[in-house]
Amino acid sequence: MATELEELLGFLSSPSPQVTKAAVDIVRGLTGAEDGLQSLANYAKIVLPSLSRLLRGPKELSEPAVEALVNLSQNPDLATKMVEMGMIKKAMEILYKPDSSIRRLLVMLLVNLTQLDAGTASLLQTEDEKMHGLYVMKLVRSFCQTSGETNDDPFEHVGSILVNISKQEAGRKLLLDPKRGLLKQIIRQFDSSSPLRKKGVSGSIRNCCFEAENQLQNLLLISEFLWPALLLPVAGNKIYPEQDTSKMPLELGSALSIERESVTDPEIRVQALEAIYLISLQEAGRRAFWSVHGPRILQVGYEDEEDPKVMEAYERVGSLETTFFHLRLLEADDKNVVIAVAQGIVPVLVQLLDSSSSSWEIKEKVVGSMSRISMVDGSKHVLTTRRI
Repeated sequence: MATELEELLGFLSSPSPQVTKAAVDIVRGLTGAEDGLQSLANYAKIVLPSLSRLLRGPKELSEPAVEALVNLSQNPDLATKMVEMGMIKKAMEILYKPDSSIRRLLVMLLVNLTQLDAGTASLLQTEDEKMHGLYVMKLVRSFCQTSGETNDDPFEHVGSILVNISKQEAGRKLLLDPKRGLLKQIIRQFDSSSPLRKKGVSGSIRNCCFEAENQLQNLLLISEFLWPALLLPVAGNKIYPEQDTSKMPLELGSALSIERESVTDPEIRVQALEAIYLISLQEAGRRAFWSVHGPRILQVGYEDEEDPKVMEAYERVGSLETTFFHLRLLEADDKNVVIAVAQGIVPVLVQLLDSSSSSWEIKEKVVGSMSRISMVDGSKHVLTTRRI
């Protein structure tokens, strides 16, 4: 004998619009509570296809149906089932129907589904060489064409989708592909007044910088937009004097020479500093950072910073700069080697050698530096003491 819940779910397929409307409203209500979610999860084979079919219906049916799916997709097991049944393809098809009235909710559904590796792969269309990246290109175009200046911004959550896909190597490579120019388009949205858009852009940039070792050139190709997006959030509140701004690119110097609205979200500031750190791990990245007067900007920004986590991120970049200064010292004469060792460079070298985030370039420099230390009488005893 069918349970009350089974009977309710059966009404989702009723030929009567009024009955279907009543049923889908009740199901939506159930998804708003943990007990209801768990009960519906036991009938996933019925509820997910039934709600999916309603997405193509009129707004009074499609809206509560997609709201229910958004809530259900917070459950990883149910989200996996949605991906397996082709929900991402269906969501994209309906999203771009001219008369679609549920775009914002569909984008939120995609945010939840792309938190899964399988969901990201589905959105990237990795198994279809001809279609690969098409969905993402569409979403980026919509993200960039809508202003985000109004309350009705159906595509502002696309930033969160971009953060999700850029956690995967395939997603980062797609965004960094210079022929597609997607990251360049995305970065321009950092000027948006929407905090959600800003955070999406910042997180995507930061994730893409994990490819700096292999794709630094593609990152620096868009440096005109990249450095303002990374440095302005961490530049502090001061108006910079001409003696500083004259050493910066126009787009940075102009922004820092006037009063500006500060980035209040500490997570965005941390993400910007992490991206700078990842770029600075590469020699060409450090040169680019210095060329825009980056160290001075971080020095000023650090003076204004009060958040402990953000301060820690500043200090991590500063420590990296200090380390490379010492590495350059070790390439000089024996006296400088002794000075660097006395200042505690050896433990730092060991840490860099053991760190998974250190590039091969850095590790080669570290090994070379240790070799240099071992040849200087006044310092090689430190390596022996540490059993290196």
